[in-house]
Amino acid sequence: MHNIKEIRNNKDIFIESLRKRFLDIKVKTILDLDERNRKLIQEKENLEKEKKDISKSKDKLLFKKSKIISEAISKLNKTQIETKNKLDNILSTIPNIPYKDVPIGKDESSNVEVSKFGIVPKFNFKPKSHYELGKALDMLDFDLATKTTGSRFVFVKDKLALLERAISNFMLDTHTKINGYKEISPPLIASESSMYGTGQLPKFENDQFELKLDDNSERKFLIPTAEVILTNMIKDQIVDKKNLPLRFVASTACFRKEAGSYGKDTRGMMRQHQFYKVEMVSIVESNQCMSELERMTNSATKILDLLKLPYRKIILCTGDMGFSAEKTFDIEVWIPSENKYREISSCSSCGTFQSRRMKARYKVNEKGTEFLGTLNGSGLAIGRTLIAILENCQQEDGSIKIPKVLIPYMNNLTKIDKK
Repeated sequence: MHNIKEIRNNKDIFIESLRKRFLDIKVKTILDLDERNRKLIQEKENLEKEKKDISKSKDKLLFKKSKIISEAISKLNKTQIETKNKLDNILSTIPNIPYKDVPIGKDESSNVEVSKFGIVPKFNFKPKSHYELGKALDMLDFDLATKTTGSRFVFVKDKLALLERAISNFMLDTHTKINGYKEISPPLIASESSMYGTGQLPKFENDQFELKLDDNSERKFLIPTAEVILTNMIKDQIVDKKNLPLRFVASTACFRKEAGSYGKDTRGMMRQHQFYKVEMVSIVESNQCMSELERMTNSATKILDLLKLPYRKIILCTGDMGFSAEKTFDIEVWIPSENKYREISSCSSCGTFQSRRMKARYKVNEKGTEFLGTLNGSGLAIGRTLIAILENCQQEDGSIKIPKVLIPYMNNLTKIDKK
C-alpha cells in the first residue's frame, strides 16, 4: 500500500517509479480523490465544531439548526467514506515501487544473472524427465490424481513420498539449526484481510482457492504460500525494536489456481494446483531490508549447496517482479531434461509495502513508531527440489542416487529403484 502523503508530495517521482514497471497510472485521479477526501473531512470537522459550540451555548433557539447540522454531517460522512474507499481501492491495486538498483525491463528476458554455482551433470545417456522416471518407478501417478481430483495434481508414492518428506525435514533442520529461523506450523487457511495484507487481494483474486463456508463470517482462502500467514503474524501490532529481527520458517501445502498459466508445464510436477514449499519470512527494521534480503537468499542457496545441485542466481527486472516486491532474487536449479535452469526459489524484499497494508509497526523510541520491513523467500519449493534430485541424480538404469545429506532422513537408503 502506498502512502498518499508521499504521492502528494512527490508526484513526479511516484509516476517515474511506476513507469519503471511499465505502468501508466492515472495519478491525477488519485490526487483528485485525495483532495476531495481531505476537503470533505475539513467540512465535516467545521460542522462538528459548530454543533459543539451550539451544544455549549444551550440556546434552545439553535436546537433546530443543530438538527440540520447533524443531518449535514451524516451526509458528508457518507460521501467522505465513499470517496476514501474509491481512493483506497485504486491504491490497493498499485504494485510496490522498485528499489533503485533493480534492472529495468518488461519481462523475464531482462532479468540479470548474478552468479552460477555447481557443476552441470554430463550423462553418457539421454537423461529422462522427472515424470518419466517417476512413472517407470511406479512412484508418481498423475493419471490416478486426475481420476480422483483433476488435472495438475499427483500421487507421490512409496520411496518418493519418503524422499519428499525427507527434503522437507532436511530444509527445516537447516533453516532452524544453521540459518536462525524459528519453525512455525501455521493454519493453511487465511482470512480476506490477511490475503489483502500481503498483496494477494484484490489484484490476484482469480488465482486463489476460496472456501465456501456456511456462516457469513469474513471470506476465507487456502493459502497460496505460507508467506501470507507467517507475515500476518505481525498484523495490527506494534513490535518492540529490541525483538527484531523476527525470522520464521514453515513447511506447508500451498494452493494456486495458476490462472494465466494455461498451456505451460502441463506435464509433470513443475506447475500444480497443490504443492509443498518451505517458506522463510523475515520481519526487520525498515532500513535493514537489503542486508536481510542477501541473508535470506544465502539461506536458500545453502540448501542447494548441501544437496550439490547446480543453480544460478538472478535478479528480476522491474517488469518481472511480484506485486508486493521492491527487489527480488530468483534461484534457478538445473533441469537436465529441459537443458535449462528453472526457478526453485524467489526471495523478495517488500520494504514497508505490506506492513502499511497490515498496520504493522515497530517502536523506534518512547514516542515514535515506523512501519516494519517484510521479506519472504522459498527455502525451497519441495516439489521442484524433488524434480531436480530425480533428474540430476538419475542413473542409466533409471534408479535415483540419494544426495549424501538426505541419506540420514531416508532411513540410510542410498538409492531409489524399483526393487
